[in-house]
This record gives sequence, structure tokens and C-alpha cells, in this order.
Amino acid sequence: MNEFLKKRLDRKLESLSDERIYQVLDYVEFLESKYAEHPVESPSAFQKLAETVEDTLRAGRVSASAIKGTMDAMSAAGRMMSGLAAAGKAVVDGVTGERPPAPPAPPRDAGPPQAPGADAP
Repeated sequence: MNEFLKKRLDRKLESLSDERIYQVLDYVEFLESKYAEHPVESPSAFQKLAETVEDTLRAGRVSASAIKGTMDAMSAAGRMMSGLAAAGKAVVDGVTGERPPAPPAPPRDAGPPQAPGADAP
């Protein structure tokens, strides 16, 4: 899908209520099940968890605004977990010595420039 079509769809979706967005999601998933031309990229473990929670809330007929609040909280938790994972990786890399290569040191200066024709003592 090209970038312009994605942006167009996004604009259209922004104008809909949460209840209508879930109807659109249901329809897209239906179309995917019937006509998908290639396999869908697998979501991360946290994304799978979030989708399972969201689907469970929807099946329980929880209001769209309550689902939105829950998913916003899960999104914030996901961002926090991502930050923690990056910090943990940095600590492990520091302990094991796997650091990114340092930039090359600047060349050492051979002293002040000499006047042309002058010999060093």
C-alpha cells in the first residue's frame, strides 16, 4: 500500500467514533481472512497480549471508551517496557564490553608549523 493511501485511510478513520473503528477493524479482518495475498507480519509478544486483552474486552461487551482507556494504559506500559529493555541492553553491553566503536582520535599535532626553509634544531 502506498503512503498516500495510508494517509487517506488514516484521515477517514480519525473522523469515526471508537465504536465505528471497531466495526472497520472487524471488516478488515474479515477481508483479510478471505482475500489476503500474503501472510501478515507477526506482532510482537506484547502486541499479541494487547490484542488479546482488547478482543476479550470487546467480546465482553465493554464500552468502546473503557476499551480505549485500557489500551491507552497498555500502550504506555509498552513504551515503558521498551525503554527498560533498551536500558537493560545498554547495561549488558557495557558489562560485556560490547560497546559501539569509538570515533577515531584526531591526529596528533607535530608541533607548531615552521617557516619554509627553516631546519629543525
